[in-house]
Amino acid sequence: MKEKQWYRLGDQALFERKISDLPLKIQGTTIEPLINKLYKELKDRGLLFRPPCFLADEWFCPVGVPAIGIPFFLSHPRLRRLEQKTILEVEGNTRSDFMKLIRHEAGHAYSYAYSLYKKPTWRKLFGSASKEYPETYRPRPYSRSYVIHLENWYAQSHPDEDFAETFAVWLTPGHRWKSKYRSWKAFEKLNYVDGLMRSIRGKAPKNQKRFNPAAYSGLNIKLKTYYLRKKKLYEESYPDFYDKDLNILFTADPEQRGDMKAFRYLRKVRPNILKSVAEWTKEKKYTIDQLMENLISRTKELGLYIRKDRTDLDVQTSSYVTSLVTNYLFTGKFKRSK
Repeated sequence: MKEKQWYRLGDQALFERKISDLPLKIQGTTIEPLINKLYKELKDRGLLFRPPCFLADEWFCPVGVPAIGIPFFLSHPRLRRLEQKTILEVEGNTRSDFMKLIRHEAGHAYSYAYSLYKKPTWRKLFGSASKEYPETYRPRPYSRSYVIHLENWYAQSHPDEDFAETFAVWLTPGHRWKSKYRSWKAFEKLNYVDGLMRSIRGKAPKNQKRFNPAAYSGLNIKLKTYYLRKKKLYEESYPDFYDKDLNILFTADPEQRGDMKAFRYLRKVRPNILKSVAEWTKEKKYTIDQLMENLISRTKELGLYIRKDRTDLDVQTSSYVTSLVTNYLFTGKFKRSK
């Protein structure tokens, strides 16, 4: 397929294309200088290893493989627009977000390249890397045992992530971690990483096995399959919608109802709620948007109206949606009211 053709296709036609058949590359794109920035940061620290980067279906470092997968959609403006339209956001779209994510993945790559996770002190401070990843985790927002780098207190999810987050904070140019974290328990981890990186300065890694990116990329599928899977991943824990809650927020009583149907009201405020809830909870916009869609459908089925005597409906609705999403972040479930 010629490059001048594929990016001009409409969404539906593009969905039928295999991602691996698209002429995508890192060289010459806007992400290449950002990868080079990572390499310079590592070089400035005296570190020799440059983790190879490849296009994949998500941000990740294959287990045991010191290489970094970068989402394919970041390699072309047409695919960034499609991701934004379909999922409502583009992970790593800005320069700062990209660098935060790639520094994190570099932490994984260094752990594998130098077998750092096997060291007794590593295991003592971070835990066992062989620990199974939980389906969900309950973060402790005020814990000082972990650094804060990516959203949703990601360092608390697994020992590997704890190390990668600590590495990313340590690597970030200009980060004053010695003063910010001095009174935190996480300071011990940062000091350990600082000493650990000093110990491998100028040393080549033992684990530099060649690998085939295609074996890990997950791109040998059609774009429509990719988005079906991604949507399902974000949707799989959606709740049943809570009639009791909705009947408190709105009403079907002719004597109490106002002149606007609840589903029309929710459609009207949906963009603002999506923006504010995503900003405060850091949850995926697609998840919140689908939550709103189901709320709209359920209020329509129940025949609910806004209450004529309620003056704080915008605040109450936003608070309700935020409470559902916050509970989901902490428990993996949207809480059913009793």
